[in-house]
Amino acid sequence: MRASQVLLLPGWQGSDAAHWQSLWALAHGYQRVEQHDWRLALRGDWIARLEEVLLSIDTEHDGPAVLVAHGLGCQLVAAWAAHSRQTHRVKAALLVAPMDVAQEALQAVLPSWSGVPLRALPFRSVLLASRDDPRCTFERARQYAGHWACGCVDAGEGAHLARPGSLGGPDTWPEGQRHLAELMAYQPTVSV
Repeated sequence: MRASQVLLLPGWQGSDAAHWQSLWALAHGYQRVEQHDWRLALRGDWIARLEEVLLSIDTEHDGPAVLVAHGLGCQLVAAWAAHSRQTHRVKAALLVAPMDVAQEALQAVLPSWSGVPLRALPFRSVLLASRDDPRCTFERARQYAGHWACGCVDAGEGAHLARPGSLGGPDTWPEGQRHLAELMAYQPTVSV
């Protein structure tokens, strides 16, 4: 699998230089999906941008992509998968620290994200959530995992799982890399 087939999906306000997603992009050459506006996060715009990037990947030659989402990027994966006819272009997804967009404080600043589809994702996925995330309780993250039909990993206490220093590694978050490697190596069964 080519590094450019691993698509990093930052959350609301993007991922700064100290975020594990930015460090992974630098260290491994993974492709960051840039949104037109990180602060005014319009769901339709974000979905269209993800679709555009996925359509640019030569899946016939290189195979399907792996999505690596953080925060609001997790809801982006669910919203995109519920509406796209291109889900075959994705092999798997690593979903990290989803945002609970139903929180009153977030509804006011992210109104287009209410009602994100809560249905099974059509590709393998695993969700990592911490027990002390201010943007999503662990119980709510488990509910998302159940609705999206993905595995749920208890990442302990790591707040919003953004800074490598709080994630058990000095710079690149080894636990997250291990889960990503498993998803990259996953070979879906092909029905004949």
